[in-house]
Amino acid sequence: MSYVDGYILPIPKKHVKAYQRMATMGRDAWMKHGAVDYKECIGDDLVPKWGTAFARVMKLKPGETVVFAYVVFKSRAHRDRVNKKVMKEMMAMSGSKDMPFDPKRMVYGGFKTIVE
Repeated sequence: MSYVDGYILPIPKKHVKAYQRMATMGRDAWMKHGAVDYKECIGDDLVPKWGTAFARVMKLKPGETVVFAYVVFKSRAHRDRVNKKVMKEMMAMSGSKDMPFDPKRMVYGGFKTIVE
């Protein structure tokens, strides 16, 4: 079974294009170093008819939306190897420290796949 890193983060709508550019660079790095799949998704239908809304859980402020993203790996060990390479590459690039979102509000975790 595969292994997935997933994250959710709130982002000001005015920064979506800047985030998309950053996410594209991230996708390129993860895929180059062996990730199986990489997706970054922007909130579209955030008022559910059931369950708890992402907007409520993420405590969205006016003018914000949500990014839902995940990276798929062959296994947790594979994830650890790929992420080590990606982080090394990102640190070498260490361009702007300005992030188009508040990283303190990002929710992240690694997940074992149970249905594939």
